[in-house]
Amino acid sequence: MIILGINAYHADSSAAIIVDGKLLAATEEERFTRVKHWAGFPAQAILFCLREAGITLDQVDHIAIGRDPKAKFNRKIMYLLRNPMGGFGTVMNRLQNSKKISSLENEFAAITGIDESIIRPKIHQVEHHRSHLASAFFASPYDEAALLSIDGSGDFTTTMIGVGKGNKIEVIDSVDFPVSAGSFYTSFTQLLGFPHYGDEYKVMGLAPYGEPKYVEKLRDVIQLTDNGLFTWNDKYFKSAKDVVVTYGDDHIPFVSPLYTEYTEEKFGKARAKGEELTQYHKDMAASVQRFTEELIFHIVNHLQKRTGLKNLCIAGGVAQNSVANGKILRNSSFENLYIPSAGHDAGISMGAAYYVYNQLLDFPRAEPVFSAYTGSKFSNDEIETYLKSRDISYTKYSDTELFEKVADRLIDSGVIGWFQGRAEFGPRALGARSILADPRRLDAKELLNAKIKRRESFRPFAPSILKDYIPEFFEVVEDVPFMEKVFPIRKEKQSIIPAVTHADGTGRLQSVDKSVSPRYYRLIDTFRQKTGVPILLNTSFNENEPIVNTPAEALDCFLRTRMDMLVMENCVVER
Repeated sequence: MIILGINAYHADSSAAIIVDGKLLAATEEERFTRVKHWAGFPAQAILFCLREAGITLDQVDHIAIGRDPKAKFNRKIMYLLRNPMGGFGTVMNRLQNSKKISSLENEFAAITGIDESIIRPKIHQVEHHRSHLASAFFASPYDEAALLSIDGSGDFTTTMIGVGKGNKIEVIDSVDFPVSAGSFYTSFTQLLGFPHYGDEYKVMGLAPYGEPKYVEKLRDVIQLTDNGLFTWNDKYFKSAKDVVVTYGDDHIPFVSPLYTEYTEEKFGKARAKGEELTQYHKDMAASVQRFTEELIFHIVNHLQKRTGLKNLCIAGGVAQNSVANGKILRNSSFENLYIPSAGHDAGISMGAAYYVYNQLLDFPRAEPVFSAYTGSKFSNDEIETYLKSRDISYTKYSDTELFEKVADRLIDSGVIGWFQGRAEFGPRALGARSILADPRRLDAKELLNAKIKRRESFRPFAPSILKDYIPEFFEVVEDVPFMEKVFPIRKEKQSIIPAVTHADGTGRLQSVDKSVSPRYYRLIDTFRQKTGVPILLNTSFNENEPIVNTPAEALDCFLRTRMDMLVMENCVVER
């Protein structure tokens, strides 16, 4: 049974393919278009998935679209009736987008040459948040779990809670558009002077530099409700008629300011471009982050009491808040937590495919997903051919020579571009498309920002740690395969790994498992044998662009930055 899933005409467009319940391939379209959060039809991602499966589209049994324009249709109409002018522009924009979703067979036909009449009967439309829930639960190791999907908005829902048992998901409750935890966080992200789609992580990174002084004021913005969900004070948010949410002809997501003059009256004028980040801005970031955590704890605690379950699965854009994720088990009665590698909207493609396979077709669950390595891969021969075509000098090493050489260069203050195996699915580099450095260096952050990343100084870099050493370095011990949680670093260890210790003494770790990431594990272990530290600083292999996907992109990034070494499989390029 072969199921192709896609997220189309929505931010972080993607495709995934499941064969007999196993996730065979999954990737974001941005890796091919080289445009962050690209939101069109994922043509190249689809073709990639088909190639990886060794099939053509007519051999696919079902096609799952992570969007259902019919979902909550009556509530959409009621919303329009209550806001006859207020919501027209936004709803019309969404209806036009929905038309594209409703006629995708012509897009498939255009890229594959397969007749639309063959494609049309295979298509299933799966509601946005049900796709999120499926991406978390059906990929998890739990037979039973409470489920939470929480983001900006999708199919007129912004939050959905449910229960997963075996191969079925049951939705318990939801929060309707426009009330949204994601929009709350985005609004204050914009107010703090970060205007671009996806900038929310900057607020999360800024928060440790401030004090959460304004949490009480934020209680007037969002109100927690007795049913375990929430509502909001619409004085702080522009009405739909004043908000532009578009993906445009260039397929780049754009969200106009969500905050109102009333918000600025209560919380201060929005920070202008280039304006200094003051202590007030840092305190505001800390307050927004702390309140968001309280909101998440409120939801999950009610969900636990309501279901009585010990396992929790979370997805959705807000599930990318790794700081909150790292605190959930300590602030609830849940014992286990699973978040997929692509918890954001790219994961919709995988979730929609799983929903069709398990929920609709009633197939039993397959093995859980603990590997994010489902993207592009290139052999040594392909890499050598490319380097020769560019007249680039390189050396090819055996594995033993390679790991020794790279570890030595890291110790000698080197910054390494590391390109190995299959690319990761999701926003985090997990040792397949990574830039690596020595975590012991006090100046590593400055070194990376000067040589490559050119990003805000307050943003942290992450530690990749060998799984068995987590108790030695972190106060909380959990598997974190997808770098989806932040934990406190033990005080006595913070001075040993300053480059990956954030301002509040925490780190967004990746637990590296030998069975999942054998080559990355071996590199870190080689570094450990030489230094006594089982950790590397890991950041994504890119420079203000999507993570590199091919040897060409890796080489170009290396050449235009001041990286010291480029390692692509066993081929090494040095300056």
